[in-house]
Amino acid sequence: MLRTRLRGVTFTDIVVWLIGLIILVGMIWGSIATIRLGKYSASTWTDLIVTGLALGGVYALIALGYTLVYGILRMINFAHSEVFMSGAFTATFAATGLMNIGWWDRMPILSLLIVLAVAALVSATVAFLVERIAYRPLRNAPRLVPLITAIGASFFLQYTFRGLYGSGLKGYPEMAIFKGEIVFFGIRFFKTQLVVIIGAILMMLILYSIVQYTKIGKAMRAVSEDKDTAALMGIDVDRTISTTFVLGGASAGIAGILYLILFPVAHFFMGFIPGLKAFTSAVLGGIGNVPGAFLGGIILGLLESVGPSLFLDGLGIPAAYQLKDAIAFTVLVFILIFRPSGILGERLTETKA
Repeated sequence: MLRTRLRGVTFTDIVVWLIGLIILVGMIWGSIATIRLGKYSASTWTDLIVTGLALGGVYALIALGYTLVYGILRMINFAHSEVFMSGAFTATFAATGLMNIGWWDRMPILSLLIVLAVAALVSATVAFLVERIAYRPLRNAPRLVPLITAIGASFFLQYTFRGLYGSGLKGYPEMAIFKGEIVFFGIRFFKTQLVVIIGAILMMLILYSIVQYTKIGKAMRAVSEDKDTAALMGIDVDRTISTTFVLGGASAGIAGILYLILFPVAHFFMGFIPGLKAFTSAVLGGIGNVPGAFLGGIILGLLESVGPSLFLDGLGIPAAYQLKDAIAFTVLVFILIFRPSGILGERLTETKA
């Protein structure tokens, strides 16, 4: 069996493995050198981990939209980053309005629920319209056609919201109750980080429960397996697909608010980088798998937060944190090469793939 496998190894495989091995050795070498330097204290490492968990939670919620749509249509919805942007950008104006009338700090819980509802509603509506107008007419088209359409829809949404809200930056007002820190078991959390981590976990559990234990969730899984057979069994395929987009959109809208709690500035291009990171998270965890997408988001957030300091500082690389995006996308490349199905992903049959 070993001889058979070796026969299938190409020169390209050898080069890729060598590059991967060099990067792995560099990461281990850099980590050992960083720890030996003693540049960072234990509390600093803890702060970096907490930051990574919060950032990963946002990536995970956006990734859930990618993974839900891929699970049912086997396509990457590249317009999902703008679905994320649309809810967050619109909710910023709602938050400013609530602050102007004095509700923001006087009734913070109600204000937060209103803003979350606005973001979820706008993102879900945009996702529904994208599916209904851009994707449904192309349901039986070759795969490349909806992919190009998704990119076109992404640009269309970007510049539509630029026209509606302007090209400038819009500040998201901070809440007084989210300022300051909380210490649990000797670990320091900023209140904003704690809210984001808890919110992300709750949303993942809600979406997972919907997919696994509700009637619409069973319909989604049936359509994912075989649309034609699901239709013969009485399932409304179009309605199920639209519901999937709405759920993914609502998740992205809530992720947008959590993102603004961490980084309180909104603009029409704000979805691009988080969208790419979320797509990386979905692939890393296993696209089409809800817990996998969440796990991928958390891992990517930790790599992005801890990785530059751990892997690169010991190698003497200046301004290592500026390379956090390079670390994220290097992870994507190697996951696609060595395990395309992701950490928790299943090996797809030819029919599904």
